[in-house]
Amino acid sequence: MPLRPPSPGAAARGLRSVVPVRRRLPLAGRTVLVTGAGSGIGRLMALGAAERGAARVLVWDRDEAAALAVAQEATSRGAQGVAERIDVTDAPAVAAAAERAGEVDVAVNNAGVVTGARLEDATEEGIRRTFEVNALAPYWLTRAVLPGMRARGRGAIVTVASAAGLVGVARQTDYSASKHAAVGFAESLGAELRKEGSPVTSLVVCPYYVSTGMFDGVRTRTPALLPILRPEAVADAVLDAVEAGRRRLLLPRAVGLIAPLRALPGGAFDAAMDVLGVNATMDAFTGRSAPTAPPPVFAPDRAAR
Repeated sequence: MPLRPPSPGAAARGLRSVVPVRRRLPLAGRTVLVTGAGSGIGRLMALGAAERGAARVLVWDRDEAAALAVAQEATSRGAQGVAERIDVTDAPAVAAAAERAGEVDVAVNNAGVVTGARLEDATEEGIRRTFEVNALAPYWLTRAVLPGMRARGRGAIVTVASAAGLVGVARQTDYSASKHAAVGFAESLGAELRKEGSPVTSLVVCPYYVSTGMFDGVRTRTPALLPILRPEAVADAVLDAVEAGRRRLLLPRAVGLIAPLRALPGGAFDAAMDVLGVNATMDAFTGRSAPTAPPPVFAPDRAAR
């Protein structure tokens, strides 16, 4: 007797059994916490959450004046804005601030730093600081808020990594390595949550360069494929991804080419990255030349993350 192919309905049910279901999390009525929210895409995500109906927006930043300004803006947009001066590398301080914050539905690990130095020129202090902010700080915030999310049966942990967390880049031996660690953290956290059947999600965000000031001077050889991103577009895309229950966000989509290109032999992969200009992007890097004052309320969105 010939075997019959499975019916479309049976095939769909089988696919659903192995593909994780997206757990949507509308921001309306939620509490959203953003680190490094005093400027740049952190500020834009905090304000965007308020515009989407978040009940509370917790603004964490080392710059107290900047955090207060953003909290005021969030309040003017309908949320309860709460500012907190915090160094995200201080684990006990993060735990205490999280306890004061109470229930958190969405925690965005956004704070980040970059040196842009060649390996021999980087200082020990700079290297350690890069790893403490970019790679270790997400552990402290996540460990502080995750138990509450699990108990309430909802929540999202967002880790803002980088396209440099998917491929090594010249003059980023510390930054790229720290972002590789951030990607591994977010994906492993997601695996733990899925394995235990938790409704809490882990979203990792890997954007190409964003025009915030943090990477002033960088250039792209292929702007049609890998453009320098607008911070407003990145912030909106991250919030969209949270609400949609996504687990990975690559910006732009061309960043997704890195994974299949890795199937090439090592030399061919390196050549492909060179053709795309990846390792020339930092040649004219200057970074943030000097600290800038926090943007005034309702100022144009041009601050640096």
